[in-house]
Amino acid sequence: MAGHSKWANIQHRKGRQDEKRGKVWTRIIREITVAARAGGGDLSANPRLRLAVEKAKAANMPADRVKYNIDKATGNAEGVNYEEIRYEGYGIGGAAIIVDTMTDNRVRTVAVVRHAFSKNGGNMGAEGSVAFQFKHCGQLIYAPGTSEDKVMEVALDAGAEDVLTDDDGAIEVLTSYADFERVKAALESNGLVAEIAGVTMRPENTIELSGEDAQRMQKLLDILEDLDDTQEVYHNAAL
Repeated sequence: MAGHSKWANIQHRKGRQDEKRGKVWTRIIREITVAARAGGGDLSANPRLRLAVEKAKAANMPADRVKYNIDKATGNAEGVNYEEIRYEGYGIGGAAIIVDTMTDNRVRTVAVVRHAFSKNGGNMGAEGSVAFQFKHCGQLIYAPGTSEDKVMEVALDAGAEDVLTDDDGAIEVLTSYADFERVKAALESNGLVAEIAGVTMRPENTIELSGEDAQRMQKLLDILEDLDDTQEVYHNAAL
């Protein structure tokens, strides 16, 4: 199946993450903390924590720092209590946006998220106002030039739900949340390492934006991603 071209957007986001490595580590530490507190510190029994530790390794976070934050979250060291809060809203052209945060002060966080929306052409909506437009699923994205036939064969045999090819040649593998780790492991065992791999909120449909509208939307997304309490930003704009 064909999908919208997203490779340029992926590269843009990866480039911005590389520029703010310290903030990336902070977000991963929060994710480790919440995952370990919710499901325990045993990686073999806690899929969410396994994903968080994989992110930490990909970001070159030292193993002792990872262990310290797991211990802190599971009661072996004192730490801050983080709360997960999801905010929903609309951006340029009515594009849907989800902002997942982790915070120790919800009053502060809601204020800065609302301000970011209102000052940059968007508006924050009520809970559930846009989430229905997204699907919670596993996603692996491969660079243009990767063998589509090989990805499709391995992924579907391992239980993937779909394999999509974008206009620019990037390949996207979609899985259920439960099957993500199994499909990812099967692909990697066949030498297929994704550029992007994780559990995401994927839009069911997209809104095309171009020119000034695309630039304004990208600015809004960048500002939301740069907020201290932001973990992830999802949207349905095709820029």
